Amino acid sequence: MGEARDPITFELFKNAIFSIADEMALTIVRTSYSGVIKDNMDFSTAFCDANGKLVAQGLTLPGHLGSIPTALEAVMRRYGADMQPGDVFTLNDPFEGGMHLPDIFVFRPIYAEGRRVAFSATVCHHTDVGGRVPGSNASDSTEIYQEGLRIPPMKLYAAGVRNETLFSLIERNVRLPVRVFGDLRAQLAACHIAEGQFLELVARYGADETEAMMREVIDYAERLTRAALRDLPDGTYSFEDFLDDDGIELGKPIRLFVTLHKKGDGIVADWTGTSPQVKGAINNTLSFTKAASYTAIRSVLPEGIPNNEGVFRAIEVKAPPGTIANAVLPAACAARGLTGLRMTDCCFGALAMMLPDRVFAASDGGATCITIGGYYADRKPFIYADFTSGTWGGRPWADGLEGNAHIFANLASHSVEITEAEQPIQILGYEFMADRGGPGKYRGGAPFYREYRFMEGEAILQVRSDRRYRRCFGLYGGWPGRPSMNTVNPGTEDRILPSKFTTMIKRDDIFRHEIAGPGGWGDPLEREPARVLRDVRNELVTPEAAQRDYGVVIDTAAWVVDELATRRERERRLAGRKAVPAMAVVWDEASVLGLAAE
Repeated sequence: MGEARDPITFELFKNAIFSIADEMALTIVRTSYSGVIKDNMDFSTAFCDANGKLVAQGLTLPGHLGSIPTALEAVMRRYGADMQPGDVFTLNDPFEGGMHLPDIFVFRPIYAEGRRVAFSATVCHHTDVGGRVPGSNASDSTEIYQEGLRIPPMKLYAAGVRNETLFSLIERNVRLPVRVFGDLRAQLAACHIAEGQFLELVARYGADETEAMMREVIDYAERLTRAALRDLPDGTYSFEDFLDDDGIELGKPIRLFVTLHKKGDGIVADWTGTSPQVKGAINNTLSFTKAASYTAIRSVLPEGIPNNEGVFRAIEVKAPPGTIANAVLPAACAARGLTGLRMTDCCFGALAMMLPDRVFAASDGGATCITIGGYYADRKPFIYADFTSGTWGGRPWADGLEGNAHIFANLASHSVEITEAEQPIQILGYEFMADRGGPGKYRGGAPFYREYRFMEGEAILQVRSDRRYRRCFGLYGGWPGRPSMNTVNPGTEDRILPSKFTTMIKRDDIFRHEIAGPGGWGDPLEREPARVLRDVRNELVTPEAAQRDYGVVIDTAAWVVDELATRRERERRLAGRKAVPAMAVVWDEASVLGLAAE
């Protein structure tokens, strides 16, 4: 580092630029209109250098790690020589830098001392961008043209002048223009605030030194990443998982397959062998596949490494075009979030072979998307969109978390009170379910269910979920979690629906969604009986399951462990049982039984 850039100055600059990205995120939370942003928090903010390389990302979604540089690259390809102060760019086209149509990017180039020195960047999931289904997020669309308004890289503002044509086009093609434009203004505000704060840094250090330190922040992240990778064992590790189906060809499983090649200070995530792209809307863009791979690998590296271009330099991601990991036109991709989350778990399966003491079992199967959209009696539209995920798989050192989103999503849950105040919906139930997390030495977290009562005349209900058939895997002898479930009018009609569907609902219909239970880690018979008793007291495990799954007998009159009966029960089960293999992936009861007897 140069004489003018001592380590203390560099550390102050690094923290300052990370703080700008975080301040952008707070601005969006405080000023956005839609629940999917201010409550679910499905958005990201970032700061890039003049060449579009990611320098800092706010504490938002890991799912957007690879998306902002890809989208900004598309903008620069089209407008590289046609940028000036006051320009603002936008896009959402999955086949020209985007991910899926609800995710709208906004980029603002920042100028100082007569040249472009940086970009502020935001991406938000908008409640609706048109298309055949309210929310623009249906699993059963079959081509991109059904999914809504496609925006290629365009100028939202040119030299500070609003593009009225583009604003009018958006207004005419979305169901809730007030909400969409409110959220776009939140993105613009975040970018504007970032520009002001960044220019304060330029005023302090000068444009040349500021650009040099941004490059150094990226190089610093690369050095830390490569040093951490050198400490990991070299080798090739592959893992296979399956999605239930694509929502069109029901019951036809879809293969996910990844091979990690680790050598020296670099690693390759190769998705060759993954299914060809499918008819349903769960196809990934390459940028989202990159994000899933980056997130999984980054999670086993030490804390303190900045999430930026430097990390990406050390991780190569390959995915053949025309596959579900790198779809091409005219692929539908509105529900690609499901595939991305499942890809993260697939990567974890491969990483578990490399690092058994760092990787946890499969989480709840990916954020379930529930959308209810229609019209009030006066034809005013409403759209409720909720991304529901809430539990982790058992970890090598602790139980899985409950009430916590999948690691790739980092989403929050809608407030019940706000949902009922803003939408024609009542929440009848929202609580953890017993005996659903996979048993293990460290059990999977307890999943929850939600029951929604619809209060208007009619609406379209759209659900994207998974793990109905291929359950959340356990590791090292841990058992799988229980399947997910979708039911309309439980206890009356009790209409059980597939994991992905679009249907009409009427006034007073009740929809119940049960999240899939995550996998457990380690042999359940090694779990401390006191932990089992605590779970029973907390109603996360029933007394019957304590004995069936863990071999722990609970005296429910005194609420204590019957130690003698427990010892006998476990000895009986262990007699003649095979040892758990060094790397055991447990998918279902048949796998469990395979571990239980010679």
